[in-house]
Amino acid sequence: MSGSKRGVWIGGALALAVLAGGTIGTLYAMHAGPFKAETDASAEKSELARFAVGPLAALETPAVLETAPDYVFKTREGADVRFADFRGKVVLVNLWAMWCAPCRTEMPTIAALAGSYPDGDLVVMPINVDTGDDAVADAKSFIDVHEPLPFYGDPKFQLPFEFPGKGKMPQTILLDREGRIRAAFAGEADWNSAEAKALIDAVLAEGSGV
Repeated sequence: MSGSKRGVWIGGALALAVLAGGTIGTLYAMHAGPFKAETDASAEKSELARFAVGPLAALETPAVLETAPDYVFKTREGADVRFADFRGKVVLVNLWAMWCAPCRTEMPTIAALAGSYPDGDLVVMPINVDTGDDAVADAKSFIDVHEPLPFYGDPKFQLPFEFPGKGKMPQTILLDREGRIRAAFAGEADWNSAEAKALIDAVLAEGSGV
């Protein structure tokens, strides 16, 4: 091959490599051998991944457990409350708002779930993120027709960004007795389903002697 042709071939190959950079990067990520396990460690799933089926198919079950944020939200009466206040209980946190149609649609299933665990070992905690007096008043009226659910509020609309869903709504998070995030789900789901109860029962059984 002549020098001029060789130069044209090398130049064209380099151009193609630049254009295909994203593809090459993707292929490297797919075939990175032992390095892939290190970079994807945070994406590993726990033994609770077996419950990511049916209506909970998109359930996230992190293997690396993080404690729920030390964030102050409000009771119905305006008192400060933190997730740490519920240590020793399994807590199902549901972040919702009146402007979020899927939030309102799934709320009856959350109320039914709460009614299925009357002994208090499971705390079902819907936390409203509406802002403004009128919106919050509407939210309180809405939750009142979904007994036995209590009203909690996050008037700063910050909690959805503190959890794995990073702002997605609705967002439901399951905390174990130590206040650690064991499962998270973004979007509408049937929380009174057999799949949801199986997940919750598994976390309730941990450390309870069951």
